[in-house]
Amino acid sequence: MKFKGQDVYMVTGGVTKFAKANTRKDFRYLVKEAFDYALNDVNMSIADIDGSVTAYFSDHFQRQAMAGIMAHEYVGLSPKPSKRIEAGGSTGGMGFQTGIEEVASGRLDSCAVMGFETMSHVETWKGNEFIALASDMNFDYPVGGFYTGYYAMMAVRHMHEFGTTVEQLAKVSIKNHGNAIHNPYSQSPMKLTVEDVRNSPMVSYPLTRLDSCTMSDGAAVAILANEKKAFEMCDNPVLIKSVGGGTDAMRLSDRPFGKVPLLPNEKESDYRNLKYPGVHSFRAGRVAAIEAYQAAGITDPLEEIDVVELHDSFTSSEIQTYEDLGLCRYGEGGHYVEEGKADVHGKVPVNTSGGLLASGHAIGASGIMQAVFTFWQLQHSIKKHLKDDALQVPNAKTGLTHCHAGTGTYVAVTIMEATK
Repeated sequence: MKFKGQDVYMVTGGVTKFAKANTRKDFRYLVKEAFDYALNDVNMSIADIDGSVTAYFSDHFQRQAMAGIMAHEYVGLSPKPSKRIEAGGSTGGMGFQTGIEEVASGRLDSCAVMGFETMSHVETWKGNEFIALASDMNFDYPVGGFYTGYYAMMAVRHMHEFGTTVEQLAKVSIKNHGNAIHNPYSQSPMKLTVEDVRNSPMVSYPLTRLDSCTMSDGAAVAILANEKKAFEMCDNPVLIKSVGGGTDAMRLSDRPFGKVPLLPNEKESDYRNLKYPGVHSFRAGRVAAIEAYQAAGITDPLEEIDVVELHDSFTSSEIQTYEDLGLCRYGEGGHYVEEGKADVHGKVPVNTSGGLLASGHAIGASGIMQAVFTFWQLQHSIKKHLKDDALQVPNAKTGLTHCHAGTGTYVAVTIMEATK
């Protein structure tokens, strides 16, 4: 979607270190830590912000209903307006887009988007149960609808359909954990080999522990503003070029086969024999990408996008999403990572932050963390924020974030563009 209202810019952002557990910091403290970092980076004050959007997945993880208004009040924004967004794994990305809409509509001149989750309040098995509540409770959940099982099934189908290998899955983990070595906010920086990934404990074949993201505690904040206010507060804001969204049936068995929604640089003959979307691809991701690309005037994402932060809850979902975003044809995702095209200095670098696999997955914060990291890439300020420029993508001008919920039931894609 291209907004018919006023242009929207991101002016600053902040993240906390994601961790398996931040036992001495509740969600309000984490949000304020990220919020204060964002304000101090551009010398802003509370008076410069007109309201907020808060994003968090589950009252159960926080053990607190209405946690959003508590975070809003704790950072000092009461009595200004606020709203809470929840959209499963896409909560952070949907929250970011809702903040964009608040400013684009003219309702607010500036908006703080604050995402958080404190998932360590429960044991891992219980956390997986809470996440599984985002499946169909009448159909999927009673027959063991845990997400590792869903994604394992989809990975096996991708391998069957396209010849994707477990070694290619492992390459995603190696890349993302390796990137995290240079990101002090990440949870799991590691130098890995294919053997390390394949020999880690099996979760659900073919996905091992190192193919899977980790439930985390953390927060992230992005501050958005209209053009006038953005350039008053920051000499190098980043333009929100467009947004896209897509949905699909909660139950995989309810998803009909059809033709692949084509990007401008694709043709029907590319996919003549492909049953789509099957369980190997995410139709919602492709639809969200098409909407965002059309609004931004992008016809060939491989040539026009410079950096991507996408939802890699599992190594397989990163490979699937290369294809949904059109970084390669369907079926070529394994080769894309294997050939180094997703590396920091590859064709289109993906998850230079370390992604969810290595940065961690604090659900409500994750999509906003992606936006903050993309913002830093487009500002060319990675060294300033990370004290290390190894992850800086040279000459990055256009960035894309992709946030995904369930088995592809909600997907939010946002395209951002440098102004300098």
